[in-house]
Amino acid sequence: MIVRIGDNIISALGFTTDENYSAVKSGRSGLRLYDSCMDAPEPFIASLIDKERLNDEFSRTDFPSFQNLESLNLESLTVLEKASILSVLSANKEAQIDLANPRVLFIFSSTKGNVEQLTMNNEQLTMREDKNCSLSIVNYSLYLWQSAQLIVNYFKNPNTPILVSNACISGACAQIAAMRELESGAYDYAVVIGADMLSKFIISGFQSFKALSPEPCRPFNANRTGLNLGEAAATIIYANGASYGGGLRVGARNAMTLVGGAIRNDANHISGPSRTGEGSYRALRSILQDVTPDEIAFINAHGTATPYNDNMEAIAIARAGMDAVPVNSLKGCFGHTLGAAGVLESIVSMHALLDDTILPTRGFENKADDCSLTIVNQMMPTKKSYFIKMLSGFGGCNAALLFNKTE
Repeated sequence: MIVRIGDNIISALGFTTDENYSAVKSGRSGLRLYDSCMDAPEPFIASLIDKERLNDEFSRTDFPSFQNLESLNLESLTVLEKASILSVLSANKEAQIDLANPRVLFIFSSTKGNVEQLTMNNEQLTMREDKNCSLSIVNYSLYLWQSAQLIVNYFKNPNTPILVSNACISGACAQIAAMRELESGAYDYAVVIGADMLSKFIISGFQSFKALSPEPCRPFNANRTGLNLGEAAATIIYANGASYGGGLRVGARNAMTLVGGAIRNDANHISGPSRTGEGSYRALRSILQDVTPDEIAFINAHGTATPYNDNMEAIAIARAGMDAVPVNSLKGCFGHTLGAAGVLESIVSMHALLDDTILPTRGFENKADDCSLTIVNQMMPTKKSYFIKMLSGFGGCNAALLFNKTE
């Protein structure tokens, strides 16, 4: 069994999983209107992390075993790296493993990372961000692998981290990579981090696609108008059940396991999803080989609220024979958190299932004509033990994960 033994979410809704789950369950959203932020060409709605709180918590955290790292200048860490480190530390309060152990593998998921670094060499660029978006002057690392390595160096882990950057399915790909590495026996634990921060580059890019909504997003709704973006750092620590605590904690009531995952690329278009949902349908079909739709408590869809994505997912789910399975989206609470989405939304969905709860789709009111699904618009109880997490992204990439709550 590949078992979740610890997790954390840092987002606009809080800095712990409990904070975030409680906020979502109570109907809160991190989405806000920003009209003068990051020098974006137009106002935009997004879910942004409180950078002042982030820097304050990072500066106040006691790191006794990491104080004399010659290879790491704590003052030069970016917001992305600080959030990721804090997220891992928080997740490990629950997992209680030695992060420096060579049997621990770090896997880092991000689509943009520190994208504001524009130099063409290894020199660092110093930039000042808007007061509402960042606290002070920061240095940006050039490559994603640099951020991943800095995080691993921080924990004195000897292994080269795995970096996953596959558009918006990165967080699912990272979890599948963790599952494969643990099942191979090469490692006992995998620390899966998903993190992305917004910038003028990212905001402007999505605005150029006309993909951003001027209002809070409404997934699967009849009058949906597009997506909102978000920032987050989220961590799941997985264990190979055979090597964790002699099976005692793994066998405890309500352990969450990652049962399976699939990635399918239909190569439909550089940015547009398949009109038949081909790749997403094939990913769903792959993970449902040993489980029937009747056993699924809910599907947490990608649910970006863009017209083509929601339509594609509706087609794929219907083709897989799951029209009657409750479907929800968390984008109305967190926005689209890019490389963090697959990790963050898996965590929230895990805790919902542990709570015997199906969360509603914030912003959903009236089902679109192109959707035949059972969209959840209010909180529902469930006694079923499986849920599915779906993700899709640019380039025709699609992923699906299957989770199980063991009684």
